[in-house]
Amino acid sequence: MYAVIVTGGKQYRVMQGETLKVEKIDLEEGKSFDIEKVLMLGDGDKVTVGAPLVDGAKVTATVKSHGRLEKVRIVKFRRRKHHRKQMGHRQYFTEIEITGIAG
Repeated sequence: MYAVIVTGGKQYRVMQGETLKVEKIDLEEGKSFDIEKVLMLGDGDKVTVGAPLVDGAKVTATVKSHGRLEKVRIVKFRRRKHHRKQMGHRQYFTEIEITGIAG
């Protein structure tokens, strides 16, 4: 069984037991939480698509860890203008494990 969920403004296709990195969620490690924004459920040939969400469906997940991704370099450069600007950014993430899909 799989589901398509929305968290952090992005959509993810998840299955039970899967681990993924999502935008930062303010919960302690080891805490369990429910994701109510389920767009689609699939179980073999049976597919349920919401309009826009599937009624009564939820995905249960557990927070495994928090961290930051690798640095992304941003370089702005204008030729012949003596202009160069460098910046970097490290995005925060939360690693979650999908423990259950109900629908």
